Amino acid sequence: MLRYTFIYGAIIGMVVIAFMVAVLAVQGGDDVFSSELAGYAVMLAVLSLVFVGIKRFRDIEYGGVITFVQGAGVGIGISAVAGLFYAIGWEFFLYATDFAFIETYSNSLRAEIDEQALSSSERAAKLAEIDAGAAMYRNPLIRLPITFIEIFPVGVAVALVSALILRNSKVLPAKARS
Repeated sequence: MLRYTFIYGAIIGMVVIAFMVAVLAVQGGDDVFSSELAGYAVMLAVLSLVFVGIKRFRDIEYGGVITFVQGAGVGIGISAVAGLFYAIGWEFFLYATDFAFIETYSNSLRAEIDEQALSSSERAAKLAEIDAGAAMYRNPLIRLPITFIEIFPVGVAVALVSALILRNSKVLPAKARS
């Protein structure tokens, strides 16, 4: 089981972080919010490998029959490893870019506030909230769990649905070995 969780989790984490970095490099951080949407769409697509990992585990290790708990365990394990690879990959990206992401992100939030018709006290409160969030994000003990939970809950949802589907051995049955 550990082999499947590590292999598929590592692939998912590396592909998702590679895509995120590519999007940020191409956009230059100009449109952070559309890159978030694209990021979650790609994350969901790549997390389909959780389904593939559970199916391979079911077919190879258990001859095409698996319980929901076994499938969910493998899938959640894959999601956890993917989250770890994603968080570590993001840390490398932040380090390589001298942690410029949080400034770019904060500036995009400030620009949105500037476009709104707010009183000076409302504007000041929102800007203070952005500055406090940026300060928190600079702390790796806060940033790492935040990055991990960007992908892990989505992976858990995919794992649970996949385990529910794949517990039925008639769904994509294992091929008989020759």
